[in-house]
Amino acid sequence: MKPIYDCAIVGAGVTGTAILYILSRYTNLKNIALIEKYGSIASVSSDSKSNSQTLHFGDIETNYSLDKAKVVKEAAEMVKRYVDDKNNPELFRKSYKMVLAVGAKEVLELRARYEEFKTLFPNLKLLQKNEIADIEPNLIKGRDPKEPILALWSHDGYAINYQKLSEAFVSDAKSCGKNIDVLLNTAINSIRKNADGNFTMRNGNKTLVAKTVIVAAGPYSLLFAQELGIGLDYGILPVVGNFYTSKNFLNGKVYTMQIKGIPFAAIHGDADVENPEETRFGPTAKALPLFEKKKYRTFFDFLKSSVASVAGIVSLVKVVADKTIVKFISKNALYDIPLIGKWFFLKEAQKIVPSLKYSDIKFGKNLGGLRPQIVNLKTRTLELGEAKLNGENIIFNITPSPGASVCLKNAEKDAKKIVAFLGPEFNFDTEKFEKDFHPDR
Repeated sequence: MKPIYDCAIVGAGVTGTAILYILSRYTNLKNIALIEKYGSIASVSSDSKSNSQTLHFGDIETNYSLDKAKVVKEAAEMVKRYVDDKNNPELFRKSYKMVLAVGAKEVLELRARYEEFKTLFPNLKLLQKNEIADIEPNLIKGRDPKEPILALWSHDGYAINYQKLSEAFVSDAKSCGKNIDVLLNTAINSIRKNADGNFTMRNGNKTLVAKTVIVAAGPYSLLFAQELGIGLDYGILPVVGNFYTSKNFLNGKVYTMQIKGIPFAAIHGDADVENPEETRFGPTAKALPLFEKKKYRTFFDFLKSSVASVAGIVSLVKVVADKTIVKFISKNALYDIPLIGKWFFLKEAQKIVPSLKYSDIKFGKNLGGLRPQIVNLKTRTLELGEAKLNGENIIFNITPSPGASVCLKNAEKDAKKIVAFLGPEFNFDTEKFEKDFHPDR
């Protein structure tokens, strides 16, 4: 007899492993499977080389509204509490962080933002040019003295190795005394709902059976959903990010102001979490018809998605027809051109470090990953923020926002849903959860 899992989680990135951790520690589920198509934990988007390594709180992310920042702050503080309790230098590195405004217009915007956000983030400080120079001298060196600049700064910054964090979640889950099966090198080809209400997942000729399922497999989550008739009005616009690297020019993390109307991250610079002697500048962003960066066979997976339909193509054309997005995409396409691409990117990086030279930076080989942007095929617009679909006893996490920073909050939501799916004999230990993650409430 094959085991029937209470819950099967497809995808062992930081989202899937956080769900495993929360289910194992705070529910009375006994049999849980974590299923991953590759041979190691967190080897795609959560790999340390594939993301910005940032724990987002919403204080220096200038594309967040105050309401969005409140939500993100609560979620990020859960990850902060977890890594602080672990006190493992492999998991994280503390540093300060700032967002830099350059030019009179940006300075006015940032000053207004400080007034709006200072109550939510009491540790946030407004820095003038001389104060910036004391903390980050390379932000001032070589800059036009007449150019107005201003910064918001916080000492409470975290650089996270999300791959190591994922591994820690799995290790902690296994220590909870439950039946936890971690199935690596197990690619799920299909998920089907059975007549008895359970789900059958196929891996070649092998099958796995679960009462409930959570799919946390990035863009593939939408493909699995659509095979079950869920989320047919959505498509994926895959956006690939890259980084340039240099010797260490910065002492902390420095963001630039978000471009209005652009859903992709602003250029920033910070030390690599695994190599503090190296500064990463980026990310760049470009749309590619792939579901995994540099995995060109995933082009055929892209073609299976709704965005490759007539409605999807029309939606994409409308999305990229926006003048701001056209300019942004065109500029970012230049950054990856051999030799001359570095010249174009240098101008962006010099907004942070004006004295940066062409010879100082190089293209970061194998740095950066892919983020699925959701396209609404009805409204023909990009849908920003969290992308999650729910079916009967099944949940699809496509792109939790802002990604890994909300992994534990997202896991809490999903765990409570799974308990509700399974019925009254299952429960979520709210008292224990609140004690561990919100002891000051």
